[in-house]
Amino acid sequence: MASEVLQRMGKEKLRIVDVREMDEWIDGHIPGAVHVPLSEFGDHVGKIDPNEETIIVCRSGGRSARACEYLAESGYNVINMLGGMLAWQGDIEEGE
Repeated sequence: MASEVLQRMGKEKLRIVDVREMDEWIDGHIPGAVHVPLSEFGDHVGKIDPNEETIIVCRSGGRSARACEYLAESGYNVINMLGGMLAWQGDIEEGE
């Protein structure tokens, strides 16, 4: 859940991967997140450490759920941020 991620951000360093497309990313993303668009996911999955807990985010939770399923099947430690950026109440960064 977005509210839980926001609470945790205040207490610990989180690894967040945003799987939205470039135009969505530019419009606003979570500070410190890494951008790995779902459309290019297979080519850039190496940016994700399988041993670290990684929170996957998209606009509403659908694409991130698909990314989580794919990664979990390969042994990655991933969490889908339910509600996605639509539910995000924290700061955002704009631009690339």
